[in-house]
Amino acid sequence: MGFWKSLFSGSDTTPSSKPTAVEGYIAEDENSLPTEAPRDPSLSSSAARSRSSSRIFFSTDRDIDLYELEELCDAVGWSRRPLRKVKKAIQHSFLVVTMWEQRGVQRRLIGFARATSDHAFNATLWDVVVHPDFQGKGFGKALMKHVIKKLRSEDISNITLFADPQVVNFYQNLGFMADPEGIKGMFWYPD
Repeated sequence: MGFWKSLFSGSDTTPSSKPTAVEGYIAEDENSLPTEAPRDPSLSSSAARSRSSSRIFFSTDRDIDLYELEELCDAVGWSRRPLRKVKKAIQHSFLVVTMWEQRGVQRRLIGFARATSDHAFNATLWDVVVHPDFQGKGFGKALMKHVIKKLRSEDISNITLFADPQVVNFYQNLGFMADPEGIKGMFWYPD
């Protein structure tokens, strides 16, 4: 339990509506007003205008276009899953967070994560995905911090996840670790 206390003992655990800068973009809650991203002097005038009109925001709205979510999952090479089951998983999740890029009136799904929970102590993160165009730029970190902040605001103190080997370091850099008590997860699958 000491690990979780140290991870969540800082002032970063309280929800905030203050936008967070992410690699030249602004990350906002779905209720925030649009904010221009800082201009990068190394960009050409038209590129700077295009970039400054972009914003990144998070939403907890569960009414997600499943085909758009499928495109996001395809972009990272995930196996296709039946849409009826994806819809059911979203409906029964404790928390669903989407991350969007907005340029003018165009909106693009660039990140997704969901959590299941016992609504008291524990939550498990599932289906954390960020579009490859936005990987390695701080967007995955921003998505995870937003999800953790939302779970902590619901007084969830134990957050777990399952990570593919190629992303273990990403989660370790966010403070996740193999169970400090040495407990190993066990799985049952139908034959």
